[in-house]
Amino acid sequence: MDLFNIENKLPFKLPNKEGYCSKWIEKLNGFIISIPNGELFYSEYFFDKKISDRSIEYFLENETNDWKTANWRSLDKEQLSNVKFKNINWNHDKLNMYGKQVFLPRYSAWYGNSDKPYTYSGLTLQPNTWNKGLLFIKEQIDKIAKVEFNSVLMNWYRDGEDYINWHTDAEKELGKNPVIGSVNFGETRRFLIRRNDDNKIKLEFPLKHGTLLIMSGELQHFWQHSVPKEKKIKNSRFNLTFRVIKN
Repeated sequence: MDLFNIENKLPFKLPNKEGYCSKWIEKLNGFIISIPNGELFYSEYFFDKKISDRSIEYFLENETNDWKTANWRSLDKEQLSNVKFKNINWNHDKLNMYGKQVFLPRYSAWYGNSDKPYTYSGLTLQPNTWNKGLLFIKEQIDKIAKVEFNSVLMNWYRDGEDYINWHTDAEKELGKNPVIGSVNFGETRRFLIRRNDDNKIKLEFPLKHGTLLIMSGELQHFWQHSVPKEKKIKNSRFNLTFRVIKN
């Protein structure tokens, strides 16, 4: 397939420096983005609005609350466990920090092959069994990434107060140079990456309703990423990061 540079049509800017370039792939409706020590694929509207809207409904369908109007921020882990979600087993996990247990600033869920646990940030997660909705999303992303993902970490950012700090997806279970397929549904949030060896070098990608971002190459070893707080954001954002667990 033909690749050609149309960087000026990207919805964000890349540094005008050696090692940074983008190429549009018409058949995939997205950009291949090359950066030093890494590569990304960015498709602003990979999933159309109908599928993206249905995905949010699917993630929130439950037997006890109106998913459109519920005050999700008010629920801690114990209260959340009383909500009978139909499709996703959401949790509000805690971490031990400075001798105290602190709730993570987001809800999460882990799905995947039954023999593929995952440890990150001091948490070891046993996967829930795949369901039809998640498998549909996974299969579309598998085709683009040319990888058969066997797990997904779901993060539910209830509003702009929820966030994730700087980190890498470089856990040993992911192997060398992991491919991470990240899809966003709901509110647009800022996704930042920065160099490990020079934190002043940063890039920002707007992750919108239906956006797909695939990270590959050496990126997890040379770049960190984060989703910062945005207090003006009042509604939910769902991020699914598909991975291949090697163990």
